[in-house]
Amino acid sequence: MPSLTDIVRKLYDEMWSWGNQPPLAEIFHPEFIYRGSLGAELIGHDQFENFINNVLRAMPDFHCEILEITAQDTRVIVKLRYTGSHRGELLGFAPTGKRISWLGSAHFTFQDGLMANLWAVSDVHGLVHQLAANQSELSRTIN
Repeated sequence: MPSLTDIVRKLYDEMWSWGNQPPLAEIFHPEFIYRGSLGAELIGHDQFENFINNVLRAMPDFHCEILEITAQDTRVIVKLRYTGSHRGELLGFAPTGKRISWLGSAHFTFQDGLMANLWAVSDVHGLVHQLAANQSELSRTIN
Protein backbone atom coordinates (compact mmCIF):
# COMPACT_ATOMS: atom_id res chain seq x y z
CA MET A 1 0.00 0.00 0.00
CA PRO A 2 1.43 3.41 -0.94
CA SER A 3 2.31 5.86 1.82
CA LEU A 4 0.36 9.10 2.21
CA THR A 5 3.32 11.04 0.80
CA ASP A 6 3.37 8.69 -2.22
CA ILE A 7 -0.32 9.46 -2.82
CA VAL A 8 0.30 13.22 -2.60
CA ARG A 9 3.34 12.99 -4.90
CA LYS A 10 1.23 11.06 -7.43
CA LEU A 11 -1.45 13.75 -7.25
CA TYR A 12 1.06 16.47 -8.13
CA ASP A 13 3.13 14.47 -10.59
CA GLU A 14 0.29 12.99 -12.61
CA MET A 15 -2.79 15.11 -12.18
CA TRP A 16 -1.45 18.61 -11.80
CA SER A 17 1.84 18.48 -13.67
CA TRP A 18 0.77 16.19 -16.52
CA GLY A 19 -2.99 16.71 -16.63
CA ASN A 20 -3.64 12.96 -16.27
CA GLN A 21 -6.73 12.85 -14.10
CA PRO A 22 -7.24 9.51 -12.43
CA PRO A 23 -10.80 8.78 -11.34
CA LEU A 24 -11.08 11.14 -8.36
CA ALA A 25 -12.90 8.47 -6.33
CA GLU A 26 -9.63 6.50 -6.22
CA ILE A 27 -7.83 9.33 -4.41
CA PHE A 28 -10.47 11.56 -2.79
CA HIS A 29 -12.98 10.80 -0.08
CA PRO A 30 -16.63 11.06 -1.24
CA GLU A 31 -17.13 14.15 0.99
CA PHE A 32 -13.79 15.71 -0.01
CA ILE A 33 -13.48 19.42 0.86
CA TYR A 34 -11.03 21.84 -0.76
CA ARG A 35 -10.36 25.28 0.73
CA GLY A 36 -8.25 27.74 -1.23
CA SER A 37 -6.40 30.99 -0.65
CA LEU A 38 -9.19 33.09 -2.12
CA GLY A 39 -11.79 31.72 0.27
CA ALA A 40 -13.18 29.11 -2.10
CA GLU A 41 -14.69 26.05 -0.53
CA LEU A 42 -15.35 23.22 -2.95
CA ILE A 43 -17.17 20.12 -1.81
CA GLY A 44 -17.07 16.81 -3.64
CA HIS A 45 -15.38 15.42 -6.71
CA ASP A 46 -17.32 17.40 -9.34
CA GLN A 47 -16.55 20.84 -7.91
CA PHE A 48 -12.87 19.98 -7.46
CA GLU A 49 -12.64 18.52 -10.98
CA ASN A 50 -14.08 21.79 -12.37
CA PHE A 51 -11.43 23.72 -10.42
CA ILE A 52 -8.66 21.51 -11.84
CA ASN A 53 -9.96 21.98 -15.38
CA ASN A 54 -10.15 25.78 -14.95
CA VAL A 55 -6.54 25.94 -13.77
CA LEU A 56 -5.35 23.72 -16.63
CA ARG A 57 -7.29 25.80 -19.17
CA ALA A 58 -5.58 28.95 -17.87
CA MET A 59 -2.15 27.25 -17.80
CA PRO A 60 -2.02 24.10 -19.97
CA ASP A 61 1.62 23.52 -18.95
CA PHE A 62 0.89 24.02 -15.22
CA HIS A 63 3.49 22.34 -13.04
CA CYS A 64 3.80 21.84 -9.30
CA GLU A 65 7.29 21.34 -7.93
CA ILE A 66 7.37 19.77 -4.48
CA LEU A 67 10.00 21.64 -2.45
CA GLU A 68 9.34 19.81 0.82
CA ILE A 69 6.91 17.17 2.02
CA THR A 70 6.18 16.10 5.58
CA ALA A 71 3.75 13.51 6.93
CA GLN A 72 2.48 12.75 10.40
CA ASP A 73 -0.35 10.35 11.19
CA THR A 74 -3.16 11.22 8.75
CA ARG A 75 -1.73 14.58 7.65
CA VAL A 76 0.63 15.62 4.87
CA ILE A 77 2.01 19.14 4.40
CA VAL A 78 3.71 20.18 1.17
CA LYS A 79 5.69 23.30 0.22
CA LEU A 80 5.30 23.97 -3.49
CA ARG A 81 6.42 26.09 -6.41
CA TYR A 82 3.75 26.52 -9.07
CA THR A 83 4.68 27.48 -12.64
CA GLY A 84 2.89 27.77 -15.95
CA SER A 85 2.33 29.82 -19.07
CA HIS A 86 -0.65 32.16 -18.78
CA ARG A 87 -2.72 31.02 -21.79
CA GLY A 88 -6.28 31.51 -20.51
CA GLU A 89 -8.14 33.85 -18.16
CA LEU A 90 -6.82 33.62 -14.62
CA LEU A 91 -8.13 35.60 -11.65
CA GLY A 92 -9.82 37.97 -14.09
CA PHE A 93 -6.65 38.62 -16.11
CA ALA A 94 -6.71 38.00 -19.85
CA PRO A 95 -4.03 35.61 -21.14
CA THR A 96 -0.59 37.10 -21.72
CA GLY A 97 1.35 34.00 -22.78
CA LYS A 98 3.94 34.92 -20.14
CA ARG A 99 5.48 32.40 -17.76
CA ILE A 100 4.38 32.86 -14.14
CA SER A 101 5.61 31.31 -10.91
CA TRP A 102 4.54 31.52 -7.28
CA LEU A 103 4.94 29.66 -3.99
CA GLY A 104 2.40 27.95 -1.79
CA SER A 105 1.67 25.11 0.55
CA ALA A 106 -0.97 22.42 0.76
CA HIS A 107 -2.26 20.74 3.88
CA PHE A 108 -3.90 17.34 3.37
CA THR A 109 -5.91 15.27 5.83
CA PHE A 110 -6.67 11.63 5.01
CA GLN A 111 -9.57 9.49 6.13
CA ASP A 112 -9.78 5.77 5.37
CA GLY A 113 -6.75 6.09 3.06
CA LEU A 114 -8.40 8.80 0.93
CA MET A 115 -7.84 12.57 0.80
CA ALA A 116 -10.62 14.09 2.88
CA ASN A 117 -9.52 17.73 3.20
CA LEU A 118 -7.14 19.97 1.32
CA TRP A 119 -6.26 23.48 2.46
CA ALA A 120 -4.22 25.28 -0.19
CA VAL A 121 -2.45 28.49 0.75
CA SER A 122 -0.46 30.37 -1.85
CA ASP A 123 1.11 33.74 -2.51
CA VAL A 124 -1.93 35.16 -4.29
CA HIS A 125 -0.62 38.72 -3.88
CA GLY A 126 2.61 37.80 -5.70
CA LEU A 127 0.66 35.98 -8.42
CA VAL A 128 -1.70 38.94 -8.99
CA HIS A 129 1.30 41.30 -9.09
CA GLN A 130 2.89 39.17 -11.85
CA LEU A 131 -0.36 38.95 -13.82
CA ALA A 132 -0.93 42.71 -13.59
CA ALA A 133 2.67 43.47 -14.62
CA ASN A 134 2.44 41.06 -17.55
CA GLN A 135 -0.90 42.58 -18.60
CA SER A 136 0.62 46.09 -18.51
CA GLU A 137 3.65 44.95 -20.49
CA LEU A 138 1.41 43.29 -23.08
CA SER A 139 -0.70 46.47 -23.38
CA ARG A 140 2.43 48.60 -23.93
CA THR A 141 3.66 46.18 -26.61
CA ILE A 142 0.35 46.22 -28.49
CA ASN A 143 -0.07 50.01 -28.32
